[in-house]
Amino acid sequence: MTRQKTILTIIILLLIIGSAYFGFGYLNTQEELRQARTALENQKTNKKVLDFTKLFIEKILKAETEVDFETRLKLENAIRNLDDKEILEQWNKFVNSKNEGEAQSQVKNLLELLVNKIKEK
Repeated sequence: MTRQKTILTIIILLLIIGSAYFGFGYLNTQEELRQARTALENQKTNKKVLDFTKLFIEKILKAETEVDFETRLKLENAIRNLDDKEILEQWNKFVNSKNEGEAQSQVKNLLELLVNKIKEK
């Protein structure tokens, strides 16, 4: 009878140790998954910011003529798709500039903000 109790006690201890080991492994895996999801979201955001920046440079900074309505709409949709209040506010400052000097200043601020948004991720 004592031999059975000893074996049963050892089995129970092994099961407890195994459960604790797999429990810690599960928690560790959950943390890694959370970090991977965060990294993926940051990557998606960075790609959106880079895509908008590229579009902005191509369509605004390199423009030889006045920017047409379709391009403005495309840029507006791209900026809203970023879902970043700070970038949208800076975009509106640029769009609502009263003169060329103010527009140039706001473009510099916008580009700096876009680069900083990528760096902080």
